[in-house]
Amino acid sequence: MTRAALLASLIACSSPPRAPVAAPPPPSAAADATPPAPDAAPAPDAAPPTPIADAYRDVAARIVAATRTDRGAYTKLAELTDHVGHRLSGSPELDRAIAWASAAMAKDGHDVRTEKVMVPHWVRGAESAAIVAPIARPLVGLGLGGTIATPKGGITAPVVVVTTWEDLAAKKDKVKGAIVLYDVAMPPYDDATGTHYGDVVPFRWAGPSQAAKLGAVAVLMRSVTARSLRSPHTGAMGYDPALPKIPAMAVTVEDAMLLHRLADAGEVKVKLVTSGKMLPDAPSANVIGELRGRELPDEVVVIGAHLDSWDVGQGAHDDGAGVVSVMQALTTLRALGLTPRRTIRVVLFTNEENGGRGGKGYAAAHADELGKHVAGLEMDMGAYPPRGFHVTPAPTASDEVKARIVARMADLSSLLASIGATRATLEGPDADVTPINEKGVLAIGLDVRGSTYFDYHHTEADTFDKIDPAILADDVAAIAVFAYVAADLPTRLDAAE
Repeated sequence: MTRAALLASLIACSSPPRAPVAAPPPPSAAADATPPAPDAAPAPDAAPPTPIADAYRDVAARIVAATRTDRGAYTKLAELTDHVGHRLSGSPELDRAIAWASAAMAKDGHDVRTEKVMVPHWVRGAESAAIVAPIARPLVGLGLGGTIATPKGGITAPVVVVTTWEDLAAKKDKVKGAIVLYDVAMPPYDDATGTHYGDVVPFRWAGPSQAAKLGAVAVLMRSVTARSLRSPHTGAMGYDPALPKIPAMAVTVEDAMLLHRLADAGEVKVKLVTSGKMLPDAPSANVIGELRGRELPDEVVVIGAHLDSWDVGQGAHDDGAGVVSVMQALTTLRALGLTPRRTIRVVLFTNEENGGRGGKGYAAAHADELGKHVAGLEMDMGAYPPRGFHVTPAPTASDEVKARIVARMADLSSLLASIGATRATLEGPDADVTPINEKGVLAIGLDVRGSTYFDYHHTEADTFDKIDPAILADDVAAIAVFAYVAADLPTRLDAAE
């Protein structure tokens, strides 16, 4: 319970203070006396004005009603996941996903085009890991994205377990010639503090180079998840170009804990085999679909998600759900005959997972028109109940301007009370809209209650069957209402005044 909630509880449960007792009137005046008026209750705080919601209440209700009875996003997601599957940058599967998305948006009546982007092309290859001493037991793992291959025959070496950067530094004399295991536990999700992903993922990203600097020969990373059914989680890592490159693999939470227990009792040796290799950059594309504005078509509201995924599972939550949500949001508005003042542009970004080239490519291709971008929304936290929106004003925005924009988003979000999506909070931007935010564009993220997102994230378990169609429809509703209102307001949502 928060301090505010505790205070409210105490106030609600306590007895009101006693009013002073007035002396009775003289007997002769008792019949004519007027009882003293009770103390007036303090007036409640006035609700903040909602001029945006007042102007768009009816149309928002139409959009929400339409999306909640529609399963178009769910149908699209089944097509993407079951018929294309996972879609890593440079793969034939991503090429098929680009073709599918282009055709699907054209079929729905949108203006569609692709914009070429060159992307990294990493191939996983065969992998294995096993304990060879003091017991013989296979480990369940996935190479981290971008890992190099082990030498032919693999690497066999003792394991040094660390749990913090300070722990790594303290054990530097043991690290040379060893395999470093980062056994860094991810705390469980809660609504107040979120997923804790940002607390743990730096070890996955920078851990291999930090261990290599001390002479390690390979790295194992405890999978970045708070709950596990022995599923390994892959993800991006980044080599420091000034340091040696060493192989890196994620192992399951259960296997990391086993290795830690064995290491506490004595020496543990592991054999690791990876075959990852980086090929020349490959051609790919961002997919763009538009509903052109009726009065200010050159001003743009972007709603986006990333079309690529890791090479495991089906990329259903990450980020197929985002892809089909923004696609269906645009289709819903077109079907309802709602053409806003400004253009709404769907952008399906390529290569978010292992390079960010799609977001960077979009910012570069549209550099001359970013001043006419009103906002860029991204959905990239799976199909979970929407809570509202994260807001990231331009880096140069003053605190006063930030507060004004958040207040406008809170006003807009109040239109989504029926689906529980009324939050508006300041938070950093999602990956694909970061490049345009750095150039001054207001970035928005769909805020969802992703309590189980990291159970499936970057695993074989991220499959279509994990998606609830009713929740996915609510995500579509939140995006569609935001997009229409932001694109139709008489003044820009990001206006300084």
